[in-house]
Amino acid sequence: MTRWIPLIAALALVATPLAAHAGMAPPVAAQQVTLYELVLRDGSRLYGALERDDPNDIVFKTQAGAIVTVKRADIESLKPVTGSLAGGEFMPPDPNATRLFFGPTGRSLPRGQAYFGVYEFVMPFVQVGVTDRFSIGGGTPLFFGLDSSDHPFWITPKLQVLKTSSTDVAVGVFQALNAAGDGGGVAYAVSTSGNARGSFTIGGGVAYGNDGGRAGVVMVGAERQVRRNLKLMTENYVWKGGDGVASAGIRFFGERLSADLALGIPLGVNEFFVFPLVNFVYVF
Repeated sequence: MTRWIPLIAALALVATPLAAHAGMAPPVAAQQVTLYELVLRDGSRLYGALERDDPNDIVFKTQAGAIVTVKRADIESLKPVTGSLAGGEFMPPDPNATRLFFGPTGRSLPRGQAYFGVYEFVMPFVQVGVTDRFSIGGGTPLFFGLDSSDHPFWITPKLQVLKTSSTDVAVGVFQALNAAGDGGGVAYAVSTSGNARGSFTIGGGVAYGNDGGRAGVVMVGAERQVRRNLKLMTENYVWKGGDGVASAGIRFFGERLSADLALGIPLGVNEFFVFPLVNFVYVF
């Protein structure tokens, strides 16, 4: 039982805010909406509807119902944005919603969109949306041994096979290789259910190697947006024998950049210890 305590704690980190909104407080349904984002040159940012668009100025209605007239010379940007609306508060979307800390969600990267990121400061990676359902990418550690033939890299094709208003399902492969031809990977299927405010992800896969070995692995994750630019997240893995990794932390994000700060805890080891998870992703 002791080995499962970190996993239970990690899930509780995200499950507690979910329960607070779903049961302990009056339920507030998160509604997917598209609003206009108005950014002024003084840094002010408003969300609402465009009432009138004239050559010299615009008339803008904010979420609170206020009507403002703004000269075009004072506008930094004006564009539609899609996010969630709950209790009258607009929550911008996470630009990095197709993955948790490391593992994928069931969501798909749109065609023509790409992101570049770095795991733990030393493992850069990239992913590109080829179509609205298929993406591919890869990465490699910056430092790895002295023999160049041993230096690994990985590729990550992913195909979304189901998309509904509340559920996304995808299949994919994480394939690691090196110049000498050695390698292994994980073939997986993953499902994400929920909405932009909160969701639950579960996946299953088969890890394999060049030696013909096979092993099953299960991933359970969850995320909850608690502030305009802040999300609680957990990502946990269990494989043969009950060993695995539990992790929990936060994601800060803006329009294109996200930063993950979390702690990971190995499961099934004799000695208890934690390790930091620090990731950065920029979406193009």
